[in-house]
Amino acid sequence: MTTQSQFEQQMRELFSGQQLAVLATDGGGRPYTSLVAFAATPELARLVFATTRATRKFANILGNPRVSLLIDNRANEVSDFRNAVAVTVLGSAAEVSGDEKAPLAALYLARHPHLASFVEAPSCALLQVSVEQYYLVSRFQNVSVWELSP
Repeated sequence: MTTQSQFEQQMRELFSGQQLAVLATDGGGRPYTSLVAFAATPELARLVFATTRATRKFANILGNPRVSLLIDNRANEVSDFRNAVAVTVLGSAAEVSGDEKAPLAALYLARHPHLASFVEAPSCALLQVSVEQYYLVSRFQNVSVWELSP
């Protein structure tokens, strides 16, 4: 049984080693997935990503803010069945504005400095996912769940 402290440590290790996540949104009753560069807040309660407002993912989030993200460390090798770790994140996404935007943009850009001109463009939206649950899968079948308080 994984303790919350062990779970958080595994999450931090996974997040520090991965720059991209697969974002799943609701595209009119059908799943729609996209790759996004992400950053996690220190308490792991929120994940941040950026996208242009003209994207399908942004329109989908406006229609239904419930999202899921998948973050994993697979190497596309047979050993992944023993060694890969994946986390599914469930939560709600919303555009960041006001006083929260500058610190979350700084967090995001500290992790992805090469995206500065993209994030600073007027057409770009910075979004945060308020995490409700994490499902961590390791060794192909060991599942641990961490539910965050609202």
